Amino acid sequence: MNSPHGHEMRFGVLGPVEVLKDGAGLDLGPRQRRLLLVRLLIEDGRPVSQHTLCRDLWPTDRPTGAASSVRAHISRLRAVLDPVRQGRSTMLVSSPAGYALKVPREARDTTLFEESVSRAREALRHGRLPAARQAVDAALGLWRGEALAEAAEHAFAIRERTRLDAALHDARELQATILIQQGETEPAIDVAEDLILKGPLRETSWALLMRALYSAGRPVEALRQYERFRDTLATELGLDPSPHLRDLHTAILRHDAVVLGAAAFAPGPSLTPGLDFTAVSGHPYPEPAATAVVPFVGRGEETAQLTALLSAGAAGRPQWAVVAGEQGSGKTRLLQELSARAAAAGFTVARTRAGQALSGNRGISQTCPTVQLLDALRQDGEDSAEDEVAQKDPLATVVRELTQGPTLVVVDDLDRAPQGFHRLLRRLAQVLREAPVVFVCTLRNPDAPVSSILLADLALLGATWLTLEPLTVDDVAELLAAHGAESTGEEGTGEASLGEEDAGEEAAALHRRAEGQPFALAELLRLPPGRRTGPQAQVPAAVRNILHARLVELPDAARTMLTYAAADGEWLDVGLLAAAQGLAPDQLLPLIDAAVTARILVWDADPAAAGTGRYRLPELPRDVVLSTQTPSSRQLRHAALARELAGRDGADADPARLDRHLRAAGPMAPAAAPTSNPTHLRSL
Repeated sequence: MNSPHGHEMRFGVLGPVEVLKDGAGLDLGPRQRRLLLVRLLIEDGRPVSQHTLCRDLWPTDRPTGAASSVRAHISRLRAVLDPVRQGRSTMLVSSPAGYALKVPREARDTTLFEESVSRAREALRHGRLPAARQAVDAALGLWRGEALAEAAEHAFAIRERTRLDAALHDARELQATILIQQGETEPAIDVAEDLILKGPLRETSWALLMRALYSAGRPVEALRQYERFRDTLATELGLDPSPHLRDLHTAILRHDAVVLGAAAFAPGPSLTPGLDFTAVSGHPYPEPAATAVVPFVGRGEETAQLTALLSAGAAGRPQWAVVAGEQGSGKTRLLQELSARAAAAGFTVARTRAGQALSGNRGISQTCPTVQLLDALRQDGEDSAEDEVAQKDPLATVVRELTQGPTLVVVDDLDRAPQGFHRLLRRLAQVLREAPVVFVCTLRNPDAPVSSILLADLALLGATWLTLEPLTVDDVAELLAAHGAESTGEEGTGEASLGEEDAGEEAAALHRRAEGQPFALAELLRLPPGRRTGPQAQVPAAVRNILHARLVELPDAARTMLTYAAADGEWLDVGLLAAAQGLAPDQLLPLIDAAVTARILVWDADPAAAGTGRYRLPELPRDVVLSTQTPSSRQLRHAALARELAGRDGADADPARLDRHLRAAGPMAPAAAPTSNPTHLRSL
């Protein structure tokens, strides 16, 4: 606040009341005078009668001279707040209605707090995590203790104190969300645990704790927290957790990275944020910007083919498409873009995942395929399981819903849907001959037996088949430039302003680290630039959890083999790995096959010679494997590899590789024997 005399004043109630003038605190006098100031500040410029002030300042044992005391305190406050006024004060004014404190909103710490939280939420909405973090930290930094501390026991302050406490809780939930998305899971866990202590029945805080624990690689603890909250809710209120939290619980059980990576705060003018669960049970066609922090690139051809299907479907010719790609290849993001286009064109969009409706009111709690598809189509909150007409003729009811207007049905993870859902789709493929309907199904594994009969039927119908390949280096360069411009809000700034050569190197490094997979790239771009690639590179929490889940499913012997492979480097030397473990090479091959099936190892075929190639351990899986070992375990692996390399000579000798393992083995390194051959080592 700039006063007429050029002095800036700030009023603070987020802690003990204070008034700062040019940065220095003013002496507000005894407690009763500070309490009077708080009472006037709460009214936000509205007058308060002398009688009300007396009642509020002395709710019991009111002194005989209470009115005189109020007038005296008012006079002294005027002298402190407006000491060089000429004539009547324009700040602490009196009228027949009572006394009023005229303080501009921008001079209050509560206003600064609310504006900072609003900026943080807006920045998070657009994926600008550093800006969101800075804004929410600034907001929380304004709190110096309990709000309205002087008036804690006074009835007049209860409503405002409750509002401010709720706003603080919201802001700290926002802070936890940002920390999770930045990969700072341990601080996020600390914040979330403190929140549930303060609000043990607040579901959003429990959801954040579950997400933070899962992101920290502690899924079992995340599941335990769900059980804790469910027990607490049942004991205190006799209620069950909401469908949103149940969906989160199911996602943790399934290691569903799409759902677990979709936490964001919904934008809005108020201070009350809410977790965005549109990816699992909300609006059937979320805007792409609401669920992704990176622009959509590299899928122009696929988008064009699917958009053409919408045009054909709208003309009354049923269309079917199958989109295949491994986990993280961008299937869901592609269908979100298609859903947004379809919705804009007037289509009804129904979404299911693994045969479960994502847009109805029952979600995963129902298993009947017809009920699930009807729930997804209707989106009206009605329970299709109680529809008597649907019970009498379920197929006809589904056909009637499908043919009421242009409809897009998205079937995500078809290969994980039950056989009953597959049979329903096969029947629909047979009976829908002239209808404005488009079905788009996604598959992780096209060879899964559960999908084979349906896929054969769709092939006879001429279904469009799309296989999502990894993004190219050029796609990543476009993604990097667009992300840099978006995160700064300007063209040619931030990451987008890198020199052409530097940008090309960064794009190549990101492409190599993520193997061109859109999900991994999106998660890497959430990290600060220096933590995406290079010596300080981190593995994003969501990616780490996916890879860790794959590792856990492998046999113990395969995981052990991978620890040696990770110590050696990117390319597998099958002979070396077998010798280091005391195995024959043919004993290692089943373990390698298991790791390839689990998508930890990859086979790089040699295009120049058919049937030849090499096994490779990509960067991100290698970093995760290394992180599962203690330093001493890694040193033992390096020592074992060094001993085997030391026995190689001639063309097989690799002094540089041996030296690297010796250095990495540290105190476990084999000692050099006194011989003219420096690579000849003796055992420990």
